[in-house]
Amino acid sequence: MTLSPTTPTAPTPTPTPTPTPRKPLTELLRKPLRIDALPDVPRWAAVAAHAVPLLVLPSGIWRIALSLRLPVATVDAPTLGQDVFQIVLTVVAELLAFLTLGLVRSWGEVYPRRLPLLGGRPVSRRGATAAALGGAAGLFALTGWYTYVAVSGIARDVEGIHVADGFQEVLFLVCYLPLAAWAPLLAAVAVAYSRRRSCRRTRVQGSVQGSV
Repeated sequence: MTLSPTTPTAPTPTPTPTPTPRKPLTELLRKPLRIDALPDVPRWAAVAAHAVPLLVLPSGIWRIALSLRLPVATVDAPTLGQDVFQIVLTVVAELLAFLTLGLVRSWGEVYPRRLPLLGGRPVSRRGATAAALGGAAGLFALTGWYTYVAVSGIARDVEGIHVADGFQEVLFLVCYLPLAAWAPLLAAVAVAYSRRRSCRRTRVQGSVQGSV
C-alpha cells in the first residue's frame, strides 16, 4: 500500500490589529470638559464654582511648605504653634472653597441623606445665599486689607513672615494672587444660585396654578 505525500498546509496569517486613530489635539481642546453640575446651572457658573478650590490650593501649598521649613519665606521666630496654625488654616480654607460646589450641585439644594437630622431636607435658598454672600463680603474685606498692607508696607518692619529675595516674592505672588478671584467668583455663583432656585420655584407654582 502506497501513501500519498501530504501537502504542507500554509500557516494562517494572523490578522494585524488596526491601530485606533488618535484624535487631533485641537479636537480634544475644542471638546468641552465634563463638569458635574445640575442641568439648569449655567456653564459659566459651574466652571466658576469648580475653579474656586483650584484657586485656593496654591496658597495652601505655600503655607504647608512654610510649615515644613522650606525656603519659601523667612520666618523671624518660628514656633510649632505657628506651623499648626498654618496647616489648620489651609485645611479650613480649602473646605470653605469646596462648599462653593454646593451652589451648583444637588447637595446644595437638598441635604445628603447621610447627614443626621438634616438628611433629605431642602436647603434654605435664602440661608445658603446669605451665607455665600456673607463669605464673599468677608473675603472682599480681607483682600482689600492685605492689599493695603502689602502696598503701604506698614508691616515691613514687624516681626513675622517676610519674603527675603526676588524668587520668594515671585513665588508668593504666584501662589496668593489667585485668591483675589475667590470673592467675586463666589458672589457671582451665589447670585446665580439664588436666581435659579427662585425661577424654578416660580415655574412650579405657575404650573400648579395652571393645572387647578
